[in-house]
Amino acid sequence: MQNFKVMSVNDDLPLKVEGNVHSGKVRSVYWLTREDSKRLIEEKNYQVPADTKLAVMVISDRISAFDCIWKGEGGLEGIPGKGASLNSVSAHWFKLFDEAGLAGNHIVDIPHPLVWIVRQASTVRVEAICRQYITGSMWRGYSKGERSICGISLPEGLQNNQKLPETLITPSTKGIIRGVASVPEVDDVNITRDDILKNLNVFNFNSASDVDLYEKLLKEGFGLISNELEKVDQIFVDTKFEFGYVKDLQGNDKLIYIDEVGTPDSSRIWDGPSYRDGKIVENSKEGFRQLLINSVPDSDVLLNKDRMDEREELARNFLLTQEAMMKVSDTYTGIAGKITGSKIVVPEDPKAEILDVLSSKYGIVK
Repeated sequence: MQNFKVMSVNDDLPLKVEGNVHSGKVRSVYWLTREDSKRLIEEKNYQVPADTKLAVMVISDRISAFDCIWKGEGGLEGIPGKGASLNSVSAHWFKLFDEAGLAGNHIVDIPHPLVWIVRQASTVRVEAICRQYITGSMWRGYSKGERSICGISLPEGLQNNQKLPETLITPSTKGIIRGVASVPEVDDVNITRDDILKNLNVFNFNSASDVDLYEKLLKEGFGLISNELEKVDQIFVDTKFEFGYVKDLQGNDKLIYIDEVGTPDSSRIWDGPSYRDGKIVENSKEGFRQLLINSVPDSDVLLNKDRMDEREELARNFLLTQEAMMKVSDTYTGIAGKITGSKIVVPEDPKAEILDVLSSKYGIVK
């Protein structure tokens, strides 16, 4: 572990940007100037309109769960190999999507294992969630007697971790949706298809037919990933996709995949042999969530939204053991290696490597 420098801070790179750097829980986005965007589109022959705005998206090795960032002992502020694993998995699926003739995506270039250059998209305000097993929050609701999710009726007699009779689309809000009576004004709340169709503008859809299209792309992408994971004896349990609009070369709006797809952060992935043996082995971030629940002094702090202040204080002060953090690293790099067929290379000095390539080959470092 001492050979690696995790990418814990990713919003301080001295890049030539337009506006502020947007830093999320895991990724930071640097919007390039119009001049640099236009220059790179021409120099690199990116297949996007000449006036497209580009951004450098840098992934970190930070790990978030229960809306907080968690750290380890000995100054370990991230999971070695996590960022490279997530990026490599998404890039792998996007490549297969392209080969299968599905919609495109927002990535135009990959300069470094922790970096994407992406095109600007107008984001659909729906977290597109697909499930083929009942588990997690869906099972918790079902076990309490709920027989409907996102307006979809569920049959009686389902068991925890059972495969569902059919793959379900259970959307939720991306960001806080205001002014829709049937949708609470909180982030990440379940919604129905009818909510979307009656409020197309609010959810940033151009038309009702694009709602059909997003569902089609979600199921096609889900099916492709599920089939590919079966080949390495892994189970695609559920996942979250995101979509957005871009302009094609003719200037028409086009719905594409954005953010990440099929990663251990955006999906549940179970080990096939263990599942057939009656055990659940998580090859995704869900395993880290369970690790936290079993490690903290009071797990209710993590599960009770009314104790958010306590949770944030816990995350600031609670340190996981280095051994635990490295086990999580093994999970991420292990599943990414299975999916891509290649060993994940963990950058030894990620920040220095990123600045070197963005300076020498892209000319966007100050």
